[in-house]
Amino acid sequence: MSFLEVTLFLLDGFKISLLIFAVTLLCGAPLGLPIAFCSMSRFKPVQAVSKVFVWIVRGIPLMLQIFIIYYVPGLLFQTPIFAHIDRYMASNFNILDAGRITAVLIAFVINYACYFSEIYRGGIESISKGQYEAGYVLGLTKSQVFKKIILKQVVKRIVPPMSNEIITLIKDTALANCIVVCEIIKQAKELAATKALVWPLFYTGVFYLLFVGILTIVLGKVEKKLSYFKS
Repeated sequence: MSFLEVTLFLLDGFKISLLIFAVTLLCGAPLGLPIAFCSMSRFKPVQAVSKVFVWIVRGIPLMLQIFIIYYVPGLLFQTPIFAHIDRYMASNFNILDAGRITAVLIAFVINYACYFSEIYRGGIESISKGQYEAGYVLGLTKSQVFKKIILKQVVKRIVPPMSNEIITLIKDTALANCIVVCEIIKQAKELAATKALVWPLFYTGVFYLLFVGILTIVLGKVEKKLSYFKS
């Protein structure tokens, strides 16, 4: 295979990596906020359940979570749900790996939502109580204080840790190949097995580096735009 053919073949796999990245970010980031509020809830049972859930998800490797999501429903109900989705989508719509990708997306969204929730919680709790009290003195309601005073400061403070998680996310998409999802690493491994080409496996690093470079520039500009919130 020529260099161009290999590049296009790997690019097909990288599209799946980008799909996992985009869906996880779009779904996991908003989902992390209610989890954070539950972890900070004054209602102890809700707080306890939320904290235990976050502890479990953060404590178990993401690869193992993918295995659990993909295989456990089949073991419990004697029906390989995601395998059925794979066959149905492949036969009716010619879409491959739909079930496997769905399992990966569920695992990624839950995992990253928990990590994002801890970032949100840390950002919110880092704001001094005096700022809440000052807002109440000015006649603002609790929700107004949060929206007009607290939220903008929290956004500024969580951008750096969120940036780190977002950059980690694109690299973590490689874990999808553990259940044979055809992301870029799986594509490179297929070339090694069928064409005896090992160099494409190392070439995949270029795709990640370029995308991380773009993310770094974009996130850096976002952080710079929020610099006027510095005290």
